[in-house]
Amino acid sequence: MGTFKIEGGKPLKGNVQPQGAKNEALQVLCPVLLTSEKVRVTNIPDIIDVNKLITLLGNLGVKIQKNGPGDYTFQADEVNVNYLETEAFKKEGGSLRGSIMIVGPLLARFGKGFIPKPGGDKIGRRRLDTHFEGFINLGAKFRYVREEHFYGVESEGKLKGAYMLLDEASVTGTANIVMAAVLAEGTTTIYNAACEPYLQQLCKMLNSMGAKITGIGSNLLTIEGVDSLGGCEHRILPDMIEIGSWIGLAAMTKSEITIKNVSWDNLGQIPNVFRKLGITVEQKGDDIYIPAHKDGYEIKTDIDGSILTVADAPWPGFTPDLLSIVLVVATQAKGDVLIHQKMFESRLFFVDKLIDMGAKIMLCDPHRAVVMGHDFQSQLKATTMSSPDIRAGISLLIAALSAKGTSTIQNIEQIDRGYERIDERLRALGANIVRV
Repeated sequence: MGTFKIEGGKPLKGNVQPQGAKNEALQVLCPVLLTSEKVRVTNIPDIIDVNKLITLLGNLGVKIQKNGPGDYTFQADEVNVNYLETEAFKKEGGSLRGSIMIVGPLLARFGKGFIPKPGGDKIGRRRLDTHFEGFINLGAKFRYVREEHFYGVESEGKLKGAYMLLDEASVTGTANIVMAAVLAEGTTTIYNAACEPYLQQLCKMLNSMGAKITGIGSNLLTIEGVDSLGGCEHRILPDMIEIGSWIGLAAMTKSEITIKNVSWDNLGQIPNVFRKLGITVEQKGDDIYIPAHKDGYEIKTDIDGSILTVADAPWPGFTPDLLSIVLVVATQAKGDVLIHQKMFESRLFFVDKLIDMGAKIMLCDPHRAVVMGHDFQSQLKATTMSSPDIRAGISLLIAALSAKGTSTIQNIEQIDRGYERIDERLRALGANIVRV
């Protein structure tokens, strides 16, 4: 188990280039299974979760060529579908939540897809019903082996297009259903579809492969099935969650940082939410400039003077992956804020570690926490802690970089799952961080 040693309390300075988006990569690597032709994907982040998915594709028989850093060509012309029923796959697929998204393309092209109960962050129950109800609507038969936590869908002949109203706007659920529907016979209509930029990117990629998807960017997608798909080239967006993490880190450590090439048009509410916390977020071309907040930052109130509430919501609402960052940044703001995590019931449980560091946080219930900012009048204190999930892990790292003294963060593999070479990149900004 790896460990970070961080000497905090030091302002940083410099430019950072955000990595490719983790959540997009986990989606757009799966359509390679829909065609026998070559698919080239660039700006792929070199992180544990994405590398696990690439390894899984290789074990399925996909030919993989690395052209350079973050640049791969895939060809799925000799897929071994029988690998899905091996013990090796049950172990491998169960270690990565993103593995669920291979089921849709495998079902569409080969008539069957299996997956063990996927792993990932321990942030509460993450249901799979939307995925499989969508496959059933397209004509697949579902089975679940309870003793092995093993899910399967199979179809006799081609899938059939259908109208469906999703019970929730699940990003991965929508992605999976779209990938299954592109090769189905007839028209598929998906209402209450997720419309995150990553899902838009997936749909654009599929269209470049020959799919016929309309309504991209809305919650109503229409898919005209086609007989086959071809190859394509696709570039992954910069990771908006990492961009938000850098904004929070800059403010919390009173650092002057420029985040390069952020794709402003795909950031949604992120800049505005940080501005509500009093943080200066300047647009310079396609870059974000964060000046050193030497006098701190003050949380704005609602228009009637009541306490600000920051809550997550499906796109174009604020992403739940950044609520942990907002929470830790608020600990040193001037003013109070209510953090309302609606989507996951265990994601706020890391606040006890911040309280140990001296933060003033009241956990109301599994979904809500009130943060009373110190306004930098009382510095957080260094401590030893363990990273429970990717986003809580980076939040604790930000807290440690602002704290007085030397902190230790254990279980940093959780951070490595979502952030590429984070310690190297922090050192380039002047941080005192060592990987043990």
